[in-house]
Amino acid sequence: MAVLDLNHGAARRNQDAEGRFGNLVADLRDYFARRALYRQTVRELNDLTGRELGDLGINRSMIRSVAYEAAWGSK
Repeated sequence: MAVLDLNHGAARRNQDAEGRFGNLVADLRDYFARRALYRQTVRELNDLTGRELGDLGINRSMIRSVAYEAAWGSK
């Protein structure tokens, strides 16, 4: 006797939706972790003196781009 499974498609769509939601949550966690790293890097570099920045080969106008690279990689 053949049994017709009417819920199979609904279950598959549910799994797909859960997967997409899980990916969204993972992406948001990644974004906020990177954003926190960016902000911390900017804060720490801003706390350095001009001489200390110079020793690192960085001038004050480069701080945001250096922090961006630290958090998200090169542009």
